[in-house]
Amino acid sequence: MNGELNYDEELRRQQLAFLGLAGLETIDADTLVSTPLKATPFLVSELIPQGIHIIGGAAKIGKSWLMLWFGLQIAKGQPIWNFETKEGTVLYLALEDSFERLQRRLLDITDEGSPSLKFAVECKSLANGFCDEIDRFMETNPNTKLVIVDTFQKIREDIGNTNLYANDYKELGILKSLASKHGLAILLVHHLRKQGANDPVNTLTGSTGISGAVDSTFILQRDKRTENAATLFCTGRDIKTLEIPLVFSEASHTWLLRDANPELVKLIDPTVEMVDRYFTESGTDDFCGSATELAEKLKSHGMIDITPAVLSKKLLCGHEQFCSLGYTCEFFRTHEGKKIKINRIKENAS
Repeated sequence: MNGELNYDEELRRQQLAFLGLAGLETIDADTLVSTPLKATPFLVSELIPQGIHIIGGAAKIGKSWLMLWFGLQIAKGQPIWNFETKEGTVLYLALEDSFERLQRRLLDITDEGSPSLKFAVECKSLANGFCDEIDRFMETNPNTKLVIVDTFQKIREDIGNTNLYANDYKELGILKSLASKHGLAILLVHHLRKQGANDPVNTLTGSTGISGAVDSTFILQRDKRTENAATLFCTGRDIKTLEIPLVFSEASHTWLLRDANPELVKLIDPTVEMVDRYFTESGTDDFCGSATELAEKLKSHGMIDITPAVLSKKLLCGHEQFCSLGYTCEFFRTHEGKKIKINRIKENAS
């Protein structure tokens, strides 16, 4: 009877699949908390992951100076403040500028440019070929990591009296698909409303569809219009909510941290680095046991004391990072409980 039931269920599943009605793809919670999944890669550690991001600020506050410096730092693989970056090509669409103005600004910031930072001052709109232009650019610049659109409004269409929320969500959905297709971070420069708000995110021009559709929102607000001090408010799906205190340097034309010498935030999780260091220093090539046993080994080797639960979560969420260092890492369950199996790939070991 059970066999007949299973056969009938499988036949029904195949029929639904053929009709395009296969139903929801689900995963149970127990599997979810023990299965390594593809993590969202970060371009700037803990600040800018792959996806769609928007930065808002009042007119003439210094957003374009900040974006130009962002692009230059990433093109050179240099940190943005105390956040490590992944080096790659940057496309800066400076749609309210000219090449002459960009030249002057670039020379104010640096004596040396970078062939990996590329500019355009014109492009097509979202409704009239923008995505095709980016597709063609990616064909000849496959190492591109970031596209800066300054400003977002320049690639949008005048929608008249149609549904603003629906249009905001639709346009950002197009850009989100484009970012996913090419593994990009797309950073959109946007304006703020004239009216203030208790929540900086609510100061963005447009509907709440904008802040709801993007992966991260950054708001640059000066403490006073006549002062050089400002705060960058950061919030998003994959980043912590931060308030970064900044000051604009008239000498270097860059936004600098007000706090001196903060610790560098690396792209690779510190716990992942710590486990790698343990295997390297101890000469260990493999491990199979519980998170408790691995945590004890780390502690006895003089590493930072860490709870088994945190260690297991860090290795699970940082699975891709750990494997990129030359390991295989598996999570499984036995009658004794959850286990972790780690093997160092011999040819990658040093």
